[in-house]
Amino acid sequence: MVEKAELVSKVLVLEESADCAVRIKAFCDANNLVGVKAQLENVMGVLKSNVDLGAIFLCEGYGGADGGVALAREIHEVRPELPVFLRRNGVDDLDSFSEHDRGLFSQAYSIENIDKLGPVVNETIFSLVYPNALVRGITEITKAALESQFKDMDVNSEAPYIVRDRIIYGELFTLIPLESNWCRGYMMLQTEEQPLVRFVEAGKTHITTDMVNFRDINHVLGEVTNLVWGSFKNRFIAYEPLEGRASQVPIIVNHLHRYISFGSEDPQLCFKYTLSDKGGDGPNLVLYQRFVFNLSWSPDKFKENEALVEDLFDSGELELF
Repeated sequence: MVEKAELVSKVLVLEESADCAVRIKAFCDANNLVGVKAQLENVMGVLKSNVDLGAIFLCEGYGGADGGVALAREIHEVRPELPVFLRRNGVDDLDSFSEHDRGLFSQAYSIENIDKLGPVVNETIFSLVYPNALVRGITEITKAALESQFKDMDVNSEAPYIVRDRIIYGELFTLIPLESNWCRGYMMLQTEEQPLVRFVEAGKTHITTDMVNFRDINHVLGEVTNLVWGSFKNRFIAYEPLEGRASQVPIIVNHLHRYISFGSEDPQLCFKYTLSDKGGDGPNLVLYQRFVFNLSWSPDKFKENEALVEDLFDSGELELF
């Protein structure tokens, strides 16, 4: 049995009661959730931005007597993949709502029994078990790849987290498949174009050119993707025949809404890296890395590839002292 990684997930808390907000924060702290909040007039702007979220906590009276339900309808139009937990006064069900409005929410609760959300959170947000060795290893191999492709840069990573949304960050992203007997899916790298252009112009990459164009920055991100993919295969994917038949599902990309769907409701494993000049000059580059195991996921079969000592002697990598 693999050991589960302790991951977090950001949730948007839309709550008007200060007392209830304190209780919701305690629940979030106990369930690996990081709560963020927004003013009523900014909610839709936040949801249309690049903020990665795992769920939304919404009170029924937010913005007025029926404001919470009305807002939920708008949320469902913009981010239908996000589970919404509705806090109600005195009741903890959705029986009084129409069938359509009941479909807007994953669960209703009252503040007195907020703990009933624990199993729902695990089911909707933390439904997949991610081995610690996998989560740790992804960060290590990605930082190594970035450090090899960018000169004199510090590469910092934040704590890995789980997202349920399907948004695309920036204008440039790469997509590469991952296939083994324990996983089948995709890895994505996403970033903004202009900071990467400035890195190339400043000589922070291995590209030498008098006029930077989009093909140059495509090459940079493509090379990083190849390096991470290769290291991922060497470290986590054994060279053995794949079991069963390899099914596929359509991938849908809507550039206007910065949306990508892999035909699965499963959450995604997300990493955020920030590259900054060691000298303290110049802009930062933010890069998001996402893993979606939409086609197959069997973490109990996961294992790292370990080189035998005898093999290292045979190859000359080790010698007797």
